[in-house]
This record gives sequence, structure tokens and C-alpha cells, in this order.
Amino acid sequence: MGLIAREVESRGIPTISMSSAYSITAAVNPPRAVYLDYPLGHTAGKPDDRANQIDIMRETLRALETIDTPGTIQVLPHEWSPDHSWKDSVMRPKKSTGEDKGEFDDNRIERFSTPQYQEAGDEQKLEDGCPTCVFLEDA
Repeated sequence: MGLIAREVESRGIPTISMSSAYSITAAVNPPRAVYLDYPLGHTAGKPDDRANQIDIMRETLRALETIDTPGTIQVLPHEWSPDHSWKDSVMRPKKSTGEDKGEFDDNRIERFSTPQYQEAGDEQKLEDGCPTCVFLEDA
């Protein structure tokens, strides 16, 4: 999303990214972002907690107005739960029982700090222009 946000911003349209993965957000370096220490998939708040969702959206929109240094990630002050026990089940890889046929994190392939491409020509396609940003092309 950082690549798309930077392209949109280059056209004069302000953007803000919402994230529950700080390290990934820092790596893609969007123009501005808010980070919420909630489980992945809950970046806009707790299910069925309208007040929490409204607070998060207000703080996010306020950050859109106040962040003036590119690459800033503002940490929102909300907590999923006071004891952080929820992280034990979602942040730690499950161990293989030998019967999972490669479905758990202990069988995940190595990660790299540089981009990896599926096909040999993918890197060149990216250098030729962002294929998902066609809607931003000058008319």
C-alpha cells in the first residue's frame, strides 16, 4: 500500500494508511500512517464496538491533518486487552504436529529484506510503471 499511497500523494491527494503491523508498515514507508496494536484484520476497531471504531477513525483523520513529516507512523493509544494475552495465540507460530502437511508457520519459507518476484520479468514490469496505478495516468 505504501507504493500506491506515494503515487496517489504525488498527484496531490493526501493519504493515510492504517496498520496493525508496525514493522511491515515501516518497511513499505507510506507517506503517513497510524498503527493500532490490535490483531490483524481489526485495524478499524473491535467488532461491534461502535465507540471504539469511531474513536479510531477520528484519530486517524486527525493524524491525516497533523502528520507533516513523510514516513511518520503515529501509534494510536488503544489496547485490545489490558494484559496482551491475545498476542500469545496470534503472534507466535504454531508448531507442526507432523500431520499438518505444511500449514503452519514453522514450515514457512525464509523471508528476505529485498523484494522477491514470482516471475523473472516481474521486476522489469514494476520498473516500467506501476500496473495498478493506471487510474492515475494523466488524461
